[in-house]
Amino acid sequence: MTTALLILHFCVTIALIGTVLIQRSEGGGLGIGSSQGMGAFMSGRGTANLLTRTTAVLAGLFMLLSLILAVLNRGAVSGDGHDILAQPPAATMPAPAVAPSVPPAPAQPAPQAAEPAKP
Repeated sequence: MTTALLILHFCVTIALIGTVLIQRSEGGGLGIGSSQGMGAFMSGRGTANLLTRTTAVLAGLFMLLSLILAVLNRGAVSGDGHDILAQPPAATMPAPAVAPSVPPAPAQPAPQAAEPAKP
């Protein structure tokens, strides 16, 4: 049911965006709502009224669907049942302790045996 409501919510959102964009604003907007031809379906005023009412209905549907989806999702449990913000940070494993590399001691020459005295 939630999936169907999300799809409907998405469709209403796209329709609402489209309806708002085609309205003529003070700056002109896209201006698609203006009918200036002889064979126009509706007058400019009628188109403005239709778009205003359509925007109001779609905005109402958008708010209603948003509230319904919020109420339906309120009891939803995500994973382990805790809020992601209420969880303490995950304990990370400390990096393995590497013994500090001690440079090898310089090789000392082997003590030389006393050479026998030559007669």
